[in-house]
Order: sequence, then C-alpha cells, then structure tokens
Amino acid sequence: MSEYDIEQSHGMHVVHDGPRQAQPLLLIHGSGASGGFWSPMVPALAAHHHLIRVDLPGCGQSPPVPSYDVPAQAGQVAALLDDLGLRHVAVVGHSSGGYVATALAEQRPDLVGSLALISSGPSPDALLRQPFILRLLLAPPLGPLLWSRRSDAMIRKGIGAMAARPVDLPDDLVADVRSITYRVMRTVLRRNTAYIAERSMPERLAALQVPVQVIFGSADPRWEPSSAHQYDAVPNARVELLPGVGHLPMVEAPEMTSKLLLRFTATAADNP
Repeated sequence: MSEYDIEQSHGMHVVHDGPRQAQPLLLIHGSGASGGFWSPMVPALAAHHHLIRVDLPGCGQSPPVPSYDVPAQAGQVAALLDDLGLRHVAVVGHSSGGYVATALAEQRPDLVGSLALISSGPSPDALLRQPFILRLLLAPPLGPLLWSRRSDAMIRKGIGAMAARPVDLPDDLVADVRSITYRVMRTVLRRNTAYIAERSMPERLAALQVPVQVIFGSADPRWEPSSAHQYDAVPNARVELLPGVGHLPMVEAPEMTSKLLLRFTATAADNP
C-alpha cells in the first residue's frame, strides 16, 4: 500500500500510510535513521493500521532543533498526536526510538495504548564494542572530517555493519542518513545514553501500565543479545529473539517482524 499523505508537523516530517479509520500505529526510528527505514514493513502493517511514520528532529527530512533530550523529542511526538486527535495509540520504536516511545508513555499515558520495542538496549552495560567503521566515523579527531566526506558506499557499509544479514538500501534511505550532521548524531547518542543511565528501560517500563512487546535480533552487534531478557522483569512484557538477525529487524527480517507486531497489536487491542 503506497503512502497517501505527507506533512510537516511540529518540526517533523510525517508520512501516513493505510486507512485513516484503522487502528493507529506510530513508528519511531532509531539514531542515525529515518522513517524510511520502516518501508519494507509498510505493506503488511498498512493493511491493518493507519501508520504514522516520523522523522525525528535533525533526522531524515526534519530540521534540527535546540534540544535532543529524549523527553523533549517525546514532547514533539505528543504534540503531533494531539493535533491528529489520537489516543491510546500502538507505538513502535526501533533502537533509541524505543526510548522516545517510552518517554512518550511516561509523559502522556493517555496517548499510548501499547509499546513495542525493537533492538532497544535496556541499559548502558549492555552496549557492545561497536564495529570499526562506526567508531571511525563517530569518534574525534577523524570523525568530524570523515563524516562530511562520507560516500554512498561508506554510508551503506556503516548501516550494513549493524546487520547480521545482507540488506538492500535504496538511495532515498542513504540520502536520509547523509542529511544527519555529525553534531546532531553525537548529541543524540549522548542524550540517549543519559536517558537509560538515569533509569534502565525495564525499570521505566515496569512503572507503566501498558502491554509491552520486545523484539531483539539474536546476532545484534550493537547490544548484547542476551540483554533482551532484562525485559523479562517487566510485567506483561513478551520478549522475542529473532534467529540470525542483527540490529535492523525491519530491513533484515521484515516479514517476521511484521507478523510479530501485528499479532501483538491485535492482542493488545482485544485486551485494553
């Protein structure tokens, strides 16, 4: 199903797919990505949901903002949902997008009906040593110099380093990644770390009264895959590990990931 509506709202590029009268499903991407990264899953999800895909501030086609604190980003998403007149939305976050989704539920429990977290690291101690190309691009002194000179091939290699399976990245996704500045990327990563260092994800989720689905790749190179089981401590949380999948389930295993999400959203809707 093709996208039917594109807008700019509260400083964010927003794409809608699927019928407006269907159950809303908000998709929030992770650091260094964009709403376009959900594209492989859109046909399956939009057959059942009104999809709302955002480019978070400073990412993709959204302009930069003064603050990249996780709660501040969640506040912008809340304003978008208020404008759309939506409540009790099923919210899905990939990687640090899961932090924004969780902060949204913390700030505005009226807006969030259920939470699905994909490859969202539970705490700082679960972070692995990152692939060499990403350390090279993100660390001074070479990082700032190389970042502005990234070729398409280098961007694809950097994204591919987060996957355990071969991924086919269209040019528009590469362009979205290229649009993110070094300063924004570094700032976002620091703010994300601060959010989970203040309180771990399982601790935050345990305090929320929403159904939770956690999806992790068993070969995630960014977060220790076994750390997914830290989420077992969250009441009403279901944890799924995808065999042979890395940090990018939406592009590595879109069919499997879509099936898990659709099963979860259907169950959560039946048991509000």
